[in-house]
Amino acid sequence: MHIQDIFARDPTTFSFEFFPPKTERGAELLFDTIKQLDRLSPSFVDVTYGAGGSTRDLTHDLVLRIHRESKTTSIPHLTTICHSRTEIEEILSRYAAEGIGNILALRGDPPRDAQNWDRTKDEFKNATDLVKFIKTFNDSGMHPDSRGFGIGVAGFPEGHPDTPNRLEEMDNLKRKIDAGTDYIITQLFFENRDFYDFRERCELAGITIPILAGLMPITSIVGMKRMANLAAGARFPSALIRAVDRCQDDDEAVKRIGIHWATQQCLQLLEHDVRGVHFYTLNHSDATRQIYETLALEHVAQRSG
Repeated sequence: MHIQDIFARDPTTFSFEFFPPKTERGAELLFDTIKQLDRLSPSFVDVTYGAGGSTRDLTHDLVLRIHRESKTTSIPHLTTICHSRTEIEEILSRYAAEGIGNILALRGDPPRDAQNWDRTKDEFKNATDLVKFIKTFNDSGMHPDSRGFGIGVAGFPEGHPDTPNRLEEMDNLKRKIDAGTDYIITQLFFENRDFYDFRERCELAGITIPILAGLMPITSIVGMKRMANLAAGARFPSALIRAVDRCQDDDEAVKRIGIHWATQQCLQLLEHDVRGVHFYTLNHSDATRQIYETLALEHVAQRSG
């Protein structure tokens, strides 16, 4: 389903992000998890992507399997790094031929075996270039949907790690939107005020497309530290740190705190008319399901569907 149709159907969207496992067994377990989420009626799920072939085929295979065997819309990530225009066009053509309706366009990071990759070799220097190319592909009429791919991009409530100038950061985001973007998914955050401020700054910049709030429940101390790296230095509020510190030797207690914090974030976001909530699952859906059950989000999703 095209993202524009999803937004027309769902007043509030709920979605999940997964990454493709590297083994056949892992892929089977993950697909079972995704199938179980069908009963929650998510608006869509998206699948991350590794540049340079690291998980490229795995992403493609998982996206297509969800598309064919699940009731949920699947959205693949696509990154600029380590790619030529020819490679990107081939990937888009394959997805279009299979009826995939949407792409999440990102700059991306180098694969682990190419950390010193020379970005000057890339034909697409940033996500804006990729959005423009996808829009050109759409205009060519090569997609079975006359609208072409729906296009999403990333937003950074706490600031883009490579752009400390917040005014320049918003100018960069506006260029991505003007290039043909349909929606924004934010990086994870733990303080809702950062999201509200980001949303207001988008409005001031003339950005009116849907903005989905990215949440990731903490489930362990190790996971908390991993989040800080994944989100390029995510800010953890002092109240959250104090709560985790009180029981860091009790893994189950840490998990309960993380789920409670994310549940309260989600509740407050809904009260502030968030357009959508996007859960970063790290391929573990238990925490997300608990949030769904606590807030009865499955009923919200079913009503909007």
